[in-house]
Amino acid sequence: MAEKPATEAGRLTIGVPKETAPGERRVAMIPDAVPKLIAAGARVIVQAGAGEGAFIADEAFTEAGATLVPDAATLNNQADVILKVQVPKIGGDANDEMSTYRPGTTLIAFLQPLVNHDLVNALAAGQITSFSMDSIPRTTRAQSMDALSSMSTISGYKAAVLAADHLGKLMPLLMTAAGTIAPAKALIVGAGVAGLQAIATARRLGAVVEAYDTRPVVKEQVESLGAKFVDIDTGATDTQDAGGYAKEASADVIQRQQRVLADHAAKSDIVITTALVPGKPAPKLISEATVQAMRPGSVIVDLASEMGGNCELTVPGETVIRHGVTIIGLINLPSSLPVHASQMYSRNVQNLLALMLKDGRLDPLVDDDIVRGTCITHGGEIVHAATRSAMGLPSREEAAAVTSEPVPSENPEAESESVSAHDEPASGTDPAIDEIPTAETIQATVSVENEAGAASAELASPPADRVETKHRTRAAKRDTGGTGGTSKELA
Repeated sequence: MAEKPATEAGRLTIGVPKETAPGERRVAMIPDAVPKLIAAGARVIVQAGAGEGAFIADEAFTEAGATLVPDAATLNNQADVILKVQVPKIGGDANDEMSTYRPGTTLIAFLQPLVNHDLVNALAAGQITSFSMDSIPRTTRAQSMDALSSMSTISGYKAAVLAADHLGKLMPLLMTAAGTIAPAKALIVGAGVAGLQAIATARRLGAVVEAYDTRPVVKEQVESLGAKFVDIDTGATDTQDAGGYAKEASADVIQRQQRVLADHAAKSDIVITTALVPGKPAPKLISEATVQAMRPGSVIVDLASEMGGNCELTVPGETVIRHGVTIIGLINLPSSLPVHASQMYSRNVQNLLALMLKDGRLDPLVDDDIVRGTCITHGGEIVHAATRSAMGLPSREEAAAVTSEPVPSENPEAESESVSAHDEPASGTDPAIDEIPTAETIQATVSVENEAGAASAELASPPADRVETKHRTRAAKRDTGGTGGTSKELA
């Protein structure tokens, strides 16, 4: 394998390989970010063809100051930091990416550590320092790094567009010489980043929209977008965790939700579901009986398909017709809009790197809550608290203090959570429903949608109970845009 050029010895090298996951079109870093990394003292190498899926030519990277390398093996052998979207392949065969990583390498990607336990063990065994973009803490200061919300923005937008495309009728109210065309009716299940973006997009297309979320706190956000909030009395009061995510519901609560949603779904032309619980299978909210009760020609878009789906009849990765209803279970929707997905993800990664990169050196142990909350493995250890809990391992403190049989964490819910979306997330996609952005953010997105260069805006903002006077209106002020794993939220 080629070694790092002698002239670059001692200089941090950041590598951007071509994604290898089937159907993945995003790239982890766009040319606009290269000069900033070089100015911070780093060298940037890019695998030839890495940006093809996002319509970025190799020349764009070289003109920005990056160096092209011919293949992933060369890049992995030279890079100190590897930036990816999807998880690296493992398995010991010819396609094993992990086998080409040098010990001590830093990896940043959507790792989904709460469910990818074999990968986490391999990263620790390989002495890889890893950061998962779906583990970014949901705090105000971390918003510019929140890749899950970026990808979920795309997923929500794309879900509404897919629904309109597969629906055999027009979406808006039309007054024509041939008579009046009634508007389509849409039901959105889950009012996080993806759900609110789906509401906003369906409203733009002219549909009459109603939405449900297990967290009553989002009612105001839903109604401010022009949708009707569906109230379901489940008897539950503690419906979200400290991070703003919906908690896993009991079987009784899910049955109550199913009964009410069945009535609303039967009257809807479109149902878009986004409900996910971090590290858990997606809750089944749309039963087969509900699908049977829907009108023939109706459409269900299941954004939770990667984690099993919110509809009992969803087939992950496929579009099927059951009882006359089209059920779309496509995964990795952010990859279907690779230009803006890459742009947003690149900025998220760049902002995370900025916390650790100084004077051409990367400090993964910098005293920063975002860095600590995102780091999964370091020095041969699994250091991420929620991942250790999900894997049945004791906390690091317990492991250090107890010499006998480890004691599992007593309060894993209080620890930082992570799962990617799709969401993104999505495959890498690509990630309860998700973090709750403010309605002002969504409205700001709508208000700038016709400005040059802005197709949409980032919608990630902290849960409503943490939003004080600081709203995420920066999305409307930015002169570049983009509509969005892998999926903790929906992402």
